Amino acid sequence: MSQHPLIEKFTRAGQGQVFAHWSTATEHERAGLLVEAAEIDLQEVERLTRALLRPSAAAGVDLDGLAPAPYERHPANGGERAAWHAAKAAGEAALRAGRVAAFTVAGGQGTRLGYDGPKGTFPVTPLRRKSLFQVFAEKIRAAGARFGRPLHWFVMTSHANHAATEAFFAEHRWFGLDRHRVHFFRQGRMPAVDFEGRILLEGRGSIALSPDGHGGSLRALARSGALDVMAGEGVDILSYFQVDNPLVRCVDPAFIGWHVLGGSEMSSKMVTKAHAAEKVGHFCAQRGRTVVIEYSDLPAAVQQEKGPDGELRYRAGSIAIHTLDRAFVSRMAEPGGGTSLPFHRAEKKIPTVDAAGNPVKPERPNGVKFELFVFDALPFARNPVVIETLRADDFSPVKNAEGADSPETCRRDQLRQYGRWLHSVGALRADETGHPGIDLEVSPLFGYDDDSFAASWARRTPAPRVEHGVYLE
Repeated sequence: MSQHPLIEKFTRAGQGQVFAHWSTATEHERAGLLVEAAEIDLQEVERLTRALLRPSAAAGVDLDGLAPAPYERHPANGGERAAWHAAKAAGEAALRAGRVAAFTVAGGQGTRLGYDGPKGTFPVTPLRRKSLFQVFAEKIRAAGARFGRPLHWFVMTSHANHAATEAFFAEHRWFGLDRHRVHFFRQGRMPAVDFEGRILLEGRGSIALSPDGHGGSLRALARSGALDVMAGEGVDILSYFQVDNPLVRCVDPAFIGWHVLGGSEMSSKMVTKAHAAEKVGHFCAQRGRTVVIEYSDLPAAVQQEKGPDGELRYRAGSIAIHTLDRAFVSRMAEPGGGTSLPFHRAEKKIPTVDAAGNPVKPERPNGVKFELFVFDALPFARNPVVIETLRADDFSPVKNAEGADSPETCRRDQLRQYGRWLHSVGALRADETGHPGIDLEVSPLFGYDDDSFAASWARRTPAPRVEHGVYLE
């Protein structure tokens, strides 16, 4: 075997099996394998093996001292309106000062939707079939116009969809945004290992690499140079959201204001859980810190506990919408120092090869993938703030081809949002759920929240005619 420095390095680390087929590999396979191997931090893999795979590794999730986390109630549910007005004003000031950028985690593919392509390119609106990316782009564009400062938009892709995502934006001329304010960068990857910590091969000339989880977005922001771009542009607040939720308020002044006024390094939105078993994380307090406990880690009996008001005690559900300070992201992205995000292990069925280089498709889990979760940054943040949002205004993800969280449920939720807005200006009588009873669509360029919609409606003279199949832009 050629004594390439990387081969020697892997051999010394006990990972020489990565190059087991080097002697029979083609030049193309060798080149690809070296590129992939150079991505891997062998010391990190060794640390994770000791911490998460060895018999002495800690098992389970720490639930000692757990209590429901406090949160700021929405005015519709008893929150103090004056405080929300003050927060909104503070957020608007931050937007006018150019301090805020949007950040979308968009590394996924549309596989679960039966769709071939980056999930952000999936068509999602009721009439025009706009993609998720177009919906977000128009919200960001409209917010920039409203507050007089065009926003920067950072989009984290994956190795699997980066080229296709960039091509999609170019094909659609960046949806009217300044192309120099749209920044793409790739999510990091981690090698999968067997239960002894040996790095697995996906093929004779390729390593089994997978995205490092949505928490990897923090170190990807640093490694890609995105944080440096923000610093140069005077951006110190990031509005974080995931690509599968077209209802999200990409830029929410009240949320940003709560974050600013609270002196918070990381703030989060919650919705009241629809039922005890809803599969969302739980905002909790533990030993003076705010944490998120996954639904799979909180015992069912605890999830079903009721408070004196008859409501669920652990009702604050996490919906992956956060506001982050740039300096905090930078600190969390630094290796070591006691503030790095913890990795989680996930046992998976990982396609690999046998000793002869033949493909193996396992029938049961044969290894572990390592993932980072962004909400694990909360315990490290100073003055974390959790605010309540209304599900109908902010959360209708597209995850499954059918059933819950599907394109059909999301379409209905979008129609209900339009119906409520039209009802509020006296243009249409919606039913008790907000549904307008007709098919229509409101472009984010006309209105992306209650206030912007009402302002656009008031400017139109005469008022637009609302009928089946209408598109308001």
